[in-house]
Amino acid sequence: MKWLTILVVCLLASAAPADRLRLAVTTSFENSGLADVLLPAYEAATGARIDLVIAGTGRALRLGAAGDVDAVLTHAPEAEAVAVAAGDYLYRRPVMYNDFVLIGPSTDPAALTEAASAADAMLRIAQSASIFASRGDESGTHNAERALWAEAGFDPAEASGRWYRGTGSGMGATLNTAVALGAYALTDRASWLTFGNQRDMAILYEGDPALFNQYAFLPAANARAPEAVAGFEAWITGPGQAVISGYTLEGETLFTPNAG
Repeated sequence: MKWLTILVVCLLASAAPADRLRLAVTTSFENSGLADVLLPAYEAATGARIDLVIAGTGRALRLGAAGDVDAVLTHAPEAEAVAVAAGDYLYRRPVMYNDFVLIGPSTDPAALTEAASAADAMLRIAQSASIFASRGDESGTHNAERALWAEAGFDPAEASGRWYRGTGSGMGATLNTAVALGAYALTDRASWLTFGNQRDMAILYEGDPALFNQYAFLPAANARAPEAVAGFEAWITGPGQAVISGYTLEGETLFTPNAG
């Protein structure tokens, strides 16, 4: 599948019309189901079309830097700031947010429900050597996970191949791995709530400010379709904000718009 993804990206870069937006979004954004609502609403309102590329944040940022996409919608503030400082992107503009949660088996062998903080929850996983499924793909979720391990004062590389399992894959595939192994995992709330294979798994820790998950829009400095970029940005930070806030599941809002 990897070669197929690369082929699709190459075809988009070479064959997409100059006025058609090439947009890279995160796997968690796609897994949440928001893409299936937001993009059709944009196309219906404007008549414009988008070529969507789904990738982890790290890869998405590289695609924009290389000119393979015109803009990205990602959720790794520190990596985004570095990319803007390097001149790969013009700026980063907040669009919406939700939060990360720690999920795991309902039996909760590491007692995450008793944790005093997200870092404490991570440390409990390490101290109990409970299986943890990591994205391991330089995505925004993976970056957030690494920050939590650092705050907990633990290097998960010490447990790699034992209880710490890197999947190197997107959010949906990592959640499937966690379910299969009865493992803990960090995920954005929207991806978990829309995940159809939860079985006996549950959210076991949530609510720490450290789990805040901001999504931002970044226009590439060398975008081939700058007018299409500007049009989508104006919509997603304007009328699209109502579409974002209106996206719910069983009465629960999955993303909160906060474009400035």
